[in-house]
Amino acid sequence: MASRAILGTFKNYSFTSRIPRAYRSLSTLVLAEHDSGLLKSQSLSAVEAAKSLGEDNSVSMLLAGSGPSLQEAAAHAASCHPSISQVLVADSDKFMYPRAEPWAKLVQLVQQKGGYSHIIAASGSFGKNILPRAAAVLDVSPVTDVIEMSGSQIFVRPIYAGNALCTVRYTGSNPCMLTIRSTSFPVASKSADSKPNPAPIDQVDLSTFGEDAIAQSRYIGHTSQDTERPDLGNARVVVTGGRGLKNAENFKMIEKLAEKLGAAVGATRAAVDAGFVPNELQVGQTGKIVAPELYLAFGVSGAIQHLAGMRDSKVIVAVNKDADAPIFQVADYGLVGDLFEVIPELLEKFPEKK
Repeated sequence: MASRAILGTFKNYSFTSRIPRAYRSLSTLVLAEHDSGLLKSQSLSAVEAAKSLGEDNSVSMLLAGSGPSLQEAAAHAASCHPSISQVLVADSDKFMYPRAEPWAKLVQLVQQKGGYSHIIAASGSFGKNILPRAAAVLDVSPVTDVIEMSGSQIFVRPIYAGNALCTVRYTGSNPCMLTIRSTSFPVASKSADSKPNPAPIDQVDLSTFGEDAIAQSRYIGHTSQDTERPDLGNARVVVTGGRGLKNAENFKMIEKLAEKLGAAVGATRAAVDAGFVPNELQVGQTGKIVAPELYLAFGVSGAIQHLAGMRDSKVIVAVNKDADAPIFQVADYGLVGDLFEVIPELLEKFPEKK
């Protein structure tokens, strides 16, 4: 009799509504970065990370900007990856530049309509700028710099400058917001027409998007180097110079060697702080995380901060006149020598790149 009474009581309640949405179904929103009508490869790595959350995950991609390049990027996004089920486009002059304030408001608007279980961005300057502010607006705690998905709520991230790995369980409310290290989620090379049925492209309704969302900051300008060298974050070969080059004039040897190898140029924080090169070339914990097939380091001592940004490289070659430099502990090949003698000899040996 007691059992029947208890069962009868349970029938009066609906338990489905008490289960968090994240556990009922998975749906992920990827914050995408684009340039000149194409998606950045880091954003495709974010899609790969979303795939790791679960097989039944529905992945939507959010792009914002204005003009024809945005529509070209949306068309590219709709057909470039089979896991993308929807492309959301926010077309407005407010998003001409990726400022954190309007983007955070946009993410809040899209989340209110879509109710996503996860929001993911690549851990680059774009994601690091936007996702933390969007998380604050949504009143959730983000999990940053994820390198492995162990489940929909369990993630692995490096700590202590990559010297240890930490497993984190997310127990907060939806959405679970993540930045991922793009080098940990490589994208398989596929042809542009590998997806026979492009994902639908939908426009985001911005009628309720207020001007107060963009009042806190304004765009002043953007500077970049005009070069034909590969992008540092995606290059197969990276040539990096450190403080051992002594000045900006000597650093040009690194640039010449990179040109002959068809490589990207990197620099340590010490070299950047000394004014040898702009900070967009910095490799390390506070710079760019790279994992090329070949990483050449000249005059790099191997500080923990720098190693955190390149230790996942497939092959590491170091040249330093200090035989006790920490860089040799992670290098696959090392040469104890004067870089001012080694680099000119290499420049003579390598033919000009055609």
